[in-house]
Amino acid sequence: MSQETTALNVEQLEVSFDEKPILQDFSLSLNQGDILCLLGPSGCGKTTALKAMAGLINVKHGKIELFEHLLKHNAYEVPPEKRDLGFIFQDYALFPHMTVAENIGFSLRHLNREAKEAHIHQALTLVSLDNLGKRYPHELSGGQQQRCAVARAMVNRPKLLLMDEPFSNIDSQVKNGLMSEMRHLLKRHNITCIFVTHSKQEAFSFADKTAVMNQGRIQQIGKSQEVFENPNSEYVARFMEAGNLIDTALVPQKLLMLPPSNANASRLLLKENGFAPCPDGTPAKVIDSLYMGHRYRHEILVGDLTLFMENQQAYEVGKDIQIQYRYEAIGVE
Repeated sequence: MSQETTALNVEQLEVSFDEKPILQDFSLSLNQGDILCLLGPSGCGKTTALKAMAGLINVKHGKIELFEHLLKHNAYEVPPEKRDLGFIFQDYALFPHMTVAENIGFSLRHLNREAKEAHIHQALTLVSLDNLGKRYPHELSGGQQQRCAVARAMVNRPKLLLMDEPFSNIDSQVKNGLMSEMRHLLKRHNITCIFVTHSKQEAFSFADKTAVMNQGRIQQIGKSQEVFENPNSEYVARFMEAGNLIDTALVPQKLLMLPPSNANASRLLLKENGFAPCPDGTPAKVIDSLYMGHRYRHEILVGDLTLFMENQQAYEVGKDIQIQYRYEAIGVE
């Protein structure tokens, strides 16, 4: 097995505006080819973190290394244009008066004409815009505009790609296909990428790792599945919509097949897909049921507790059932 190469190392970044802390103790490390999602609500600091790594805003304190090349350490700072990274803005920031090819080649003015055209052609081919180089941005669809922005960001073959809400302007009907296409592109060329979103669905569909942010801090970082299945706090559990959060003292012991991961925790997380019918289980009543395509989502009443569970069983509203929670309940604070 080949040894992984550390691509990005960020240590204790701090950013303040008018003495108000916006980013605090922001640290992460990525290997080459990793795709990380900075996930959180508006105002949590995720876009600020992206701009800090790009050198677009003033960083009060911290350290940034890209493939062991120092970009930022306290007073020392490499300017944005020399950081060897690409940045895709939320609105793509394409120049409306330039063609697709001219947009892509904007940063290649240091090359001679032949080399510049070769780079542009390669970038157009990379994002499947080979035949659209002479069009203007307003003549492109949203997905094509995004591809143009990607090509422009990658034409200089950056070591790190940063993307600010790259899928927010894409029609939902084409978003999934475009995300899959983009992910394959990054993986094929082993490009390290960080993108920002408030959508956990985008995080699951595109990222290898997810960092959940709140009030300028990373609350939890890890593989996307691990963060969803094992949230380390009530905030992460709620933001990820990871399941039912219940005061530990209110959970009927008969409902749990297994002891909780932390019986001393103030709250327990019960996954919606962890419930199963059980002849001698805990009585429950179905108070609502929604068909979700491949499964049903049921709202049930267990004593005075309102819970949600998912399975492939259709229940009539008002039906009395007996259930048991088959997974390990996760203790969270």
